[in-house]
Amino acid sequence: MDISVVVGALLGLVALTLCYLVVRRLRVLRSGGVHVALRTRMDRPGKGWHLGVGRYRGDEFAWFRVLSLRAGPDRIIRRNGMEIASRRDPDTAEAYGMPADARVIRFRNRKDGTHPEVEIAMDPDALTGFLSWLESAPPGRLPWAS
Repeated sequence: MDISVVVGALLGLVALTLCYLVVRRLRVLRSGGVHVALRTRMDRPGKGWHLGVGRYRGDEFAWFRVLSLRAGPDRIIRRNGMEIASRRDPDTAEAYGMPADARVIRFRNRKDGTHPEVEIAMDPDALTGFLSWLESAPPGRLPWAS
């Protein structure tokens, strides 16, 4: 087998993978998605941010990592039982891994023991939408909003 055939096949595979990632991201953005950075590991300050696209689905916020080959969401955040722990501006070291002019919100979900704390970073417009979605739960669903 000629080396050029192998290299061509590998380049074709890389091109197909990149096309899949672009089409997936555009599809999520066009269906009401917003740019969101997410971090689940709080043990390393300023590290662990992953860029993605979030989309609202009823009582869930589905987050799709940009560089993931999964067809479905990489993380689902349910608003039931969620509470905001803190808000802050990003540190200089972590600003590279999030949308421009982002604000960081740390929240915990008391009903989900697998990931008790998560940080998300969004631009101010997307953050306003996220907070509106969070507060728009029916009465009695969020203990701090009732």
